[in-house]
Amino acid sequence: MNRIDARFHALRAAGRKGFVAYICAGDPNLRATAELARAFERAGVDVVELGVPFSDPLADGVVNQLAAERALDGGTTLAGVLKTVAGLRRSGCRVPIVLYVYYNVLHHYGLKAFVRDAAAAGVDGVLALDLPPEEAEPYEGPMKRAGLHPIYLVAPTTPAARVRKIARHASGFIYYVSREGVTGMQKKLAPAVAGHVATIRKHSKLPVAIGFGISNPSQARAAATTADAVVVGSAIVNQIAKSGHDRRAAEKVGRFVAAMVNAVKSV
Repeated sequence: MNRIDARFHALRAAGRKGFVAYICAGDPNLRATAELARAFERAGVDVVELGVPFSDPLADGVVNQLAAERALDGGTTLAGVLKTVAGLRRSGCRVPIVLYVYYNVLHHYGLKAFVRDAAAAGVDGVLALDLPPEEAEPYEGPMKRAGLHPIYLVAPTTPAARVRKIARHASGFIYYVSREGVTGMQKKLAPAVAGHVATIRKHSKLPVAIGFGISNPSQARAAATTADAVVVGSAIVNQIAKSGHDRRAAEKVGRFVAAMVNAVKSV
């Protein structure tokens, strides 16, 4: 069973909500990325989402853009990210890992090679930000045959008919974008979230994860009352940026993440 499926199955059996932690791989370097992933697993994170740095991250706000710049400046590549995932698996890391990536990166790497190498490394799912389901057939088939989940976004502006179409293509979980615009920390959760999640559930039995803008334990707890999982990214990336090359960065960021994990698990 894919690790994502196994994790959400266990969460549902226990009546618990999940926590997904996003970081940009290679920020500040890939060694730190591996240390952070291990710290997150110890903190109770259910899925680690690794952003593959790209020069033109259109879906990302300034915090994640700067993280991608730092990673690229440090020489991070998709091949390096996959090598890091493989190293995590060899060291016993069992947390599900999703790659957050722009399709240009996969196209440049070569789709067949990517699917082969991602599966071999121990990746569990891929969220290709700019690949619409209408154009995803050459990507989805190989992904699913390799045991990888193609994960899709649903936005607040997505009409019900398109939600139904996305649901037919998605696997693993559906990522609901809680607000219009790019990634980034927000002061409060959009009030219409519950209604949009209910619409998704009419068309899919997959778990629904809410992300974009959630930045503190109270927001994470509120989102968990509506969704099956909560995704936090920019707030964590911001903590990494503040920590810089501190030797205890993984420990410090891990404590920050643990507070939000505990808030979600309290629901």
